[in-house]
Amino acid sequence: MNILSQLIVGFIALLHLYILWFEMFAWTTRGRNVFKNIPEDQFEKTKVMAANQGLYNGFLAAGLIWSLCITDLDWSKNTAVFFLSCVLIAGVYGAMTASKRIFFVQAVPAVLGLLSFMLQI
Repeated sequence: MNILSQLIVGFIALLHLYILWFEMFAWTTRGRNVFKNIPEDQFEKTKVMAANQGLYNGFLAAGLIWSLCITDLDWSKNTAVFFLSCVLIAGVYGAMTASKRIFFVQAVPAVLGLLSFMLQI
């Protein structure tokens, strides 16, 4: 895995660790400021659901971090491509169902990561 790919994968992993923290531990506090389209009374009611989503984002981060720790180059790349694809799908689905901004926060970095592998730049 080249340096650029590693940097992008690392950035996306950190991003998903932040999302984990946000959805699991800051949903009822900071969530109100980020998701203004959700009525304020819904944050406490959706706290468990958001924590579940955060856990899944943690799994994505774990997979991306794992890909950086694998010494076999092909296995490392294939693992990263799989988890980047998962991030891309989650970002597209989130943009279609929750907020268009999710596309730019999740899907675009995943596309850049995938492109870095395809182009080997």
